[in-house]
Amino acid sequence: MGYTGSLTQSAAWKDLQEHYSRISDHHMRDWFNEDPNRFDTFQLEAAGLTLDYSKNRITEDTMSLLLSLAREQDLPAKIGAMFNGETINRSENRPALHTALRNFGDRDIMVDGENIMPEIRETVHRMEEFCWKIRRNQWRGYTNKPFTDVVSIGIGGSFLGPKLASSALKPYWDSRLNIHYLANIDGSHITEILKRLDPATTLFIIQSKSFGTQETLKNANACRQWFLDNGGTEGDLCKHFTAVSSNVEKATAFGISEENIFPMWDWVGGRYSLWSAIGLPLALAIGIDNFRDLLRGAYLMDEHFRTAPLEHNMPVIMALLGVWYVNFFGVNSHAILPYDHYLRSLPAHLQQLDMESNGKSVTIDGSKVNYNTGPVIWGGVGTNGQHAFHQLLHQGTHFSPCDFIMPMNSHNPIDNFHAMLVSNCLSQSQALLQGKSEDEAIEELVASGMSKAEAMVLAPHKVIPGNRPSNTLYFPKSTPQVVGALIALYEHKVAAQGMLWDVNSFDQWGVELGKKLGNKVLDALESQSAPDGFDGSTNGLINAFHRMQKLL
Repeated sequence: MGYTGSLTQSAAWKDLQEHYSRISDHHMRDWFNEDPNRFDTFQLEAAGLTLDYSKNRITEDTMSLLLSLAREQDLPAKIGAMFNGETINRSENRPALHTALRNFGDRDIMVDGENIMPEIRETVHRMEEFCWKIRRNQWRGYTNKPFTDVVSIGIGGSFLGPKLASSALKPYWDSRLNIHYLANIDGSHITEILKRLDPATTLFIIQSKSFGTQETLKNANACRQWFLDNGGTEGDLCKHFTAVSSNVEKATAFGISEENIFPMWDWVGGRYSLWSAIGLPLALAIGIDNFRDLLRGAYLMDEHFRTAPLEHNMPVIMALLGVWYVNFFGVNSHAILPYDHYLRSLPAHLQQLDMESNGKSVTIDGSKVNYNTGPVIWGGVGTNGQHAFHQLLHQGTHFSPCDFIMPMNSHNPIDNFHAMLVSNCLSQSQALLQGKSEDEAIEELVASGMSKAEAMVLAPHKVIPGNRPSNTLYFPKSTPQVVGALIALYEHKVAAQGMLWDVNSFDQWGVELGKKLGNKVLDALESQSAPDGFDGSTNGLINAFHRMQKLL
């Protein structure tokens, strides 16, 4: 075993602090001028993806020191423990085995002495049969019409991952099926979905491990009542409602046939559940063969993460760069910038994946950390962001490292649209790197016809510091296999960062507290008596709710 004391007291950490003090003021422009091979030096390929990380505030010495930190923190052993099914989620006494869901190898994976691979493969086979029946019109609604719409009811990981993959793979959808995702507990959301649907041709998939998640169950019951109010009967429910849940008793009481209930397992966290039967709406949309290709892409990234040396390991390199910025530069946010309309849901998925995983302030053994952990994840799609928040990226008082994500080919080639899109992506990362000095701004303004005096007044407003880091992830096209590899890459990057910070990336107790308090607040909102037992602000807001409800 390696170093087991406080992270900040490790030899590698102290070496990195000293190294940071020497290079933190250096400009990446100079490093590119000095080294014509920098692009080749800081580039990796894995599972169909290529990572250019040359536009980072690093030297080869930086990477060597970061890799030393990874070895001191026993990162290879921790990665192995995850894949071997050890109980790495200690606060919940569980392994984290989402990788088993896409295991195309012949390795047995054991949980409590039992090989879980046969049950996983059987579930995929059941998903295949289910998809075949729906897509071939063998399973129809209560009026014998084929299904035209599928509504997936879930929240958190049961919503964000499938929604991302569904959007990313829209070119592969069966045009006969429309997929809708219902998550938010908001009357406007469910109303806008249901008013466009015909209950006779709509299939519902309820996604809840416990079959008791407040938001999911509320939406599910509303959909059930809508179905009954618009022509369906209790006996017809089994034709229109299915579930992904471990609570078979509650799902059957709802009206779902047991053969239409797909399993969920404790060793799969919600934000990693896309690869399980939670991905059923996606499989219906794109077909089981494309769904298997998604799994295969994730498996290829799994094998890369599991076996590649640290210095050539894409998720590890990305994790180390994150530690470098968060813990040594004091950065507190990271931007995800996909230049692909179909990947527009990626920032939202990665918000949950990263912030729910590494938004922690104690180590695995319960000790309070004395260093920063997960950053705020944010972002937006393509050139839209350039006309919105990129201003802060270029000229703000603090910097946010960026991941530019870009397919080199479009599913919908029109004129030179895609070349223009790629040019915007490349020019943004170039501008973040290079910036513009005051002298350059003055020269540019004078060349445009402005007097030197006027130029000197305006120039400070046009100065862009540059030296702002970014990664560029690129690939030939957004295929199912590539999308699977991309999502798995970020899963492993987040896990590796958690391992480096010695936090549990697989629990989310902060989320649980909000759920418990929400139930108490709901009771007070539905009561006509004055609230009691809350803080003054919450009491006041509950009273305001009561007051304003009476006004309408």
